Amino acid sequence: MIVVTTDSLPGREIAQTLGLVRGSTVRAKHIGSDIVASLRNLVGGEVREYAALLAGAREQALDRMIAEARTMGADAVVGARLETSTIAQGASEILAYGTAVRLK
Repeated sequence: MIVVTTDSLPGREIAQTLGLVRGSTVRAKHIGSDIVASLRNLVGGEVREYAALLAGAREQALDRMIAEARTMGADAVVGARLETSTIAQGASEILAYGTAVRLK
């Protein structure tokens, strides 16, 4: 599955637009990660525990979006975007969305 942030694919022609596809996941922080993150806040630097949590969440959201596109018979997703929002204290939603298309 080809996934791009652009509205077209260079060298390829879109034969049919199938519609909006999306995938999301909600992740919550872990108490152990919070303790380590608090200590890291004192000395500075990357909070690797949260970075890993969000990286995994982004991949899962993208995988779910791609799975939805496949069920529609898509060859690609154009205009792909990722968004993050806080839905509760300590929990965030990662949303991946785009337009499923068939290519010529």
